[in-house]
Amino acid sequence: MKTKMNVKLFVLFILLYPAIFIQTITANKSYNRGYIPINGFVPNKETAIKIALAVWLPIYGNIIYREKPYTAELKGEVWVVEGSLKTGEVGGVALIVIQKKDGKIIRVYHGK
Repeated sequence: MKTKMNVKLFVLFILLYPAIFIQTITANKSYNRGYIPINGFVPNKETAIKIALAVWLPIYGNIIYREKPYTAELKGEVWVVEGSLKTGEVGGVALIVIQKKDGKIIRVYHGK
């Protein structure tokens, strides 16, 4: 009786294994295809500035707000976002380079 049960389980496993394997492969492929917007995940300067602030705040704290207004310029396939100095101020500003296509942070820098 126990042997018949083991045989049935083995046969069931043999029949289901290919289906599970194929489903796993298909699921991974659909995940990799995911949705990619035509204009990338960072389509405009407003979005680039919001991402820059989200990255800068944990690094530099609220001091980053002193560098308003922020500028964002699309250079090829990346956004370059920079803070600015008030007239007469000396020093550096925050800079971040963000890939337009996927939002990847390429570089974070602050001048002196």
